[in-house]
Amino acid sequence: MSINKNPAIAFIGVGFMGHGIVKNILHGGYALSILDHPGNRPVDDLVSAGARLGQSAEGLAAAADVVFICVTGTPEVEDIMLSKGGVLGGLREGSIVVDCSTALPQSTIKLAATVAEKGGSLIDAPMTRTPKEAEEGRLNVMLGGEGAVIEAVIPIINCYAENIYRTGAVGSGHKMKLLHNYLALGNAVLAAEATACAEICGVDMDTYCEVIMSGGGDSLVFRRLLPYIQNGDDGSFKFSVANAEKDLRYYASMADGLGAAKAGSEAVHELLEQARAAGLEGQSMPKLIDYFRGLGQS
Repeated sequence: MSINKNPAIAFIGVGFMGHGIVKNILHGGYALSILDHPGNRPVDDLVSAGARLGQSAEGLAAAADVVFICVTGTPEVEDIMLSKGGVLGGLREGSIVVDCSTALPQSTIKLAATVAEKGGSLIDAPMTRTPKEAEEGRLNVMLGGEGAVIEAVIPIINCYAENIYRTGAVGSGHKMKLLHNYLALGNAVLAAEATACAEICGVDMDTYCEVIMSGGGDSLVFRRLLPYIQNGDDGSFKFSVANAEKDLRYYASMADGLGAAKAGSEAVHELLEQARAAGLEGQSMPKLIDYFRGLGQS
């Protein structure tokens, strides 16, 4: 499969991650249009760099060789794809949809079949790392789909990825992302709870951090929490409790559908659901330390 050497690209979902992706695709020399949406981050810099604004997903898809979708989760992906005025209504034969979202794999597989009926192709391309790496063009990207389709869009994805992993058939990228996020976010919840306990029991927090980082408790996730533990800066871990709750819910659903063990993920999800219900929905993951501290002192 091949697309134009200079494909027309549409991008839907210019949030914390999408902004950096779009910036780096533009820096790669590609023509790109973005959906004008109130949920976007400020896009003035992207427009100044050459991005054009479109008013409907259907209209963007009708003019695009490749459509990127980078939204919150499965309901949003299905809405932008299938609703009136959505991508599917304008999708051209031979076009490629690249779903960068974190989504339920079973939905991804069904959407791929629907796109194929329109003569197009869909691959799942979720990412790991943070908005900082998105801006730097250093994301990790997991690709699920047909090899020829992936080859057609690899040059575009290289604009914003440092590491690219081909995970298998369509849906496998989202499976891998859920596995990754269960481990990473589960680690974050445990580290936040332990840190709150450390503060309550009165140990020296500088020594606590040194002990954790010199032993088996150390992790990349703990080090992302570290600036918040030491000086209240959550800039290294701008991932919301609501998104974490959603990802753990998706993981538990996937495990349940496979008949795999899921007790650990259900326990972590329950903690995140309780925090979300307590008002932390839009707060970053490091704020869980304050939440757990409050529970311990109540």
